[in-house]
Amino acid sequence: MFHFSQLAVVSEQTTDIVTWISIGAIALLAVVLAVTCIVGKKFSTSEIAFAGVCIASSVTLSFIKIAPVQYGGSITLARLVPPLIYAYKFGPVKGTLAGIVIGLFDFITNPYILTPMTFVLDYILAFASIGLMGFAPKFGKLPTTAKVVIGTVIVYIARFTFHLLSGFIYFAEEQVWADLPMQNMFIYSFVYQCVYLPADCAIAGISLYALAKTKALDKLFALMTRKEKTADTEQA
Repeated sequence: MFHFSQLAVVSEQTTDIVTWISIGAIALLAVVLAVTCIVGKKFSTSEIAFAGVCIASSVTLSFIKIAPVQYGGSITLARLVPPLIYAYKFGPVKGTLAGIVIGLFDFITNPYILTPMTFVLDYILAFASIGLMGFAPKFGKLPTTAKVVIGTVIVYIARFTFHLLSGFIYFAEEQVWADLPMQNMFIYSFVYQCVYLPADCAIAGISLYALAKTKALDKLFALMTRKEKTADTEQA
C-alpha cells in the first residue's frame, strides 16, 4: 500500500500532465465545433453562442460553493442548471459536448486526480452525463416541470455512479482517509458522494422546477428558438 505522501506526489505529477492535455482537448473541441458549424451545419451560430453562455455561467457558479468534504466534493449554487437547460433545448449530443467542456474547465480551475482513470471518471464521464437531459423532452405527456426534474435526477444518478467508481479508487489507495476501519471501499465512496451530490441535485432540481413553474423556462426556450431562426435566416 502506498503512503499518502507518495500518492500526493503521483497525483500532482499526473495533474500537471493532464492539465495540458485538457487545455489541448478544449482547443481541439473548439476547432471541431467551428468546423462542424461551418461545414456540416450540425450547429447553428446561435447554438454555439448559447453553449458559450451556458458554459461560462456554469463555470462562474462553480466558484459559489460549500465544500463539506475534502478533495473535490462541493455543493454549488445550481452550477449545472445552465448546461441542463442547454441540453434540454438542443438535445443529448450537444448537451454532452457542453458537459465535457465544463468538466475540462472544472479540472483546469480545481485539478485533483490520482490516476488517468479518475480524471476520465470525474471530469469527462461525470460531466458528459449532462447530455442525458436531452432525452427529457421525450418523456411523454408529462408537464415540463416533471420532465426537467426527472431529467435532473437521471443526470445526477449517472454523475453519482461515475464519482462513486472514482471514489472507490481513492479510498482503495487510502487517498482520502487513511486507516479506515474496514475494507469496503464502495461503502466509503457511497457515503462520501452522498454528503454533497444529493444536495447539489436538489438545488438544481428545485431551480429548474421553479423556472418551469413560473414559465420563465418557456420564455427562455422561445428566446433560444427565435435567435436560432434569426441566425438560420441570416446564414441563408
